[in-house]
Amino acid sequence: MTVLATALDTASAEYAAARAAMLDKLDALRAEHDKAVAGGGPKYTERHRGRGKLPARERVELLLDPDTPFLELSPLAAWGSDYPVGASLVTGIGTVEGTECLITANDPTVRGGASNPWTLRKALRANEIALANRLPVINLVESGGADLTGQKEIFVPGGALFRDLTRLSAAGIPTIAVVMGNSTAGGAYVPGMSDHTVMVRGRSKVFLGGPPLVKMATGEDADDETLGGAEMHARTSGLADHLADDEPDALRRARRIVARLEWRKQGPPPADPAPEPPKYDEEELLGIVPEDLKTPFDPREVIARVVDGSDFDEFKPLYGPSLATGWARLHGYPVGVLANAQGVLFSQESQKAAQFIQLANQRDIPLLFLHNTTGYMVGTDYEQGGIVKHGAMMINAVSNSRVPHISVLIGASYGAGHYGMCGRAYDPRFLFAWPSAKSAVMGPAQLAGVLSIVARQSAQAKGRPYDDEADAALRAMVEQQVEAESLPMFLSGRLYDDGVIDPRDTRTVLGLCLSAVHGAPVQGVRGGFGTFRM
Repeated sequence: MTVLATALDTASAEYAAARAAMLDKLDALRAEHDKAVAGGGPKYTERHRGRGKLPARERVELLLDPDTPFLELSPLAAWGSDYPVGASLVTGIGTVEGTECLITANDPTVRGGASNPWTLRKALRANEIALANRLPVINLVESGGADLTGQKEIFVPGGALFRDLTRLSAAGIPTIAVVMGNSTAGGAYVPGMSDHTVMVRGRSKVFLGGPPLVKMATGEDADDETLGGAEMHARTSGLADHLADDEPDALRRARRIVARLEWRKQGPPPADPAPEPPKYDEEELLGIVPEDLKTPFDPREVIARVVDGSDFDEFKPLYGPSLATGWARLHGYPVGVLANAQGVLFSQESQKAAQFIQLANQRDIPLLFLHNTTGYMVGTDYEQGGIVKHGAMMINAVSNSRVPHISVLIGASYGAGHYGMCGRAYDPRFLFAWPSAKSAVMGPAQLAGVLSIVARQSAQAKGRPYDDEADAALRAMVEQQVEAESLPMFLSGRLYDDGVIDPRDTRTVLGLCLSAVHGAPVQGVRGGFGTFRM
């Protein structure tokens, strides 16, 4: 056993300060999550219950196997926008009849479940996860279609939702629609394009155009039930495969559909069915990352509190020491870990990473990236030493690797280092952030300083005097803006990650993700990495 030793001093002032800062961030995060859980607020929730209907999250809870976890995805979608936090949609991964499924549920307490631009992005991300990991999809539908006030941002890209449903089905991934209420206009295509459809008697309404639109378009007078009621679709149109008596019955029928799928994962099971927990307390994860990310910390302290038995076989520990790489198991699944140690990536780190990624692909082992990088090193010596070609080598390896990637931003994730460590643009299967994380093209002070230098040089080239007072004000404004836009809630609101998580939940979240990615075959690329500049 190569158990990691710990040098973390939990009695130190530095640890206490870092822990207190993290707890403050978690309090702020919890307040924003509470907004998503509240949906449209007490008034609309009570109105919804008064109609004999369950809130979205209670529907999900009844669908899931008892006492099993639900990994909610993108809970902060739309944060910082003009739309409610959560984007009127719940998405996540949970277990139904022993089968891991991708579940979505419209929140009808928020504008009747109508889709806004962030709802669309959140739903598309959920479909992407389902397709990549071969997860059966269950949509709990109650939506009035697109929020017409934002139609210009929804209509054109919105067609991808229906495209995704057909592609999932074509890939042999089951899709199930449980219609709890209105499913009108574009929303009607969700049950229409799903493999299995359940409707609720007296509740479900599925039609392309409701009675007012039909009256305007054709002059016909029609009522909801005749036009698109559950009874009609079960007996006449054939759109409903199952007619349920009420919501609990509909969810029971959905569970039976999943049970009859006889679904099998295509990836290997855990190498160790009874994994040993880490040697160190997960609570200690709260105080590892300093509030000031310029202060270095050892990512091995994080690894030691996440992987099975704190057992980590480090690869090339003396070469490129600013990047820790090595092999471990997490909830029994083998993983290769890449973790930034001192922030900056040099040529040696880049070359080590490229080789390590190749090895993981040869052995069909998923990769876990723990971000804390300010980017690739700059300067004359480093440019002459080949940092561009070596950084490109690492990015090439990440880009063309085919084993599943999972990223967690625990500290800084700036510049091209974000790319080399498998940021969002490099299609990790999952990407999460700690509340301590920050991500941008560069740090706020550096970015403001660069703009200042460029402006000063421009003024000198034109022979104009430079206003130092205005420069200081500009730098302060830019720093403040970049700082705000690099924070995890801002980035999560734009779906640049799949959620901001409590550090203490990291092992559980990663275990759920690794279980999900093994729904699909786990196979690396064999030689297809393109040209490495040497």
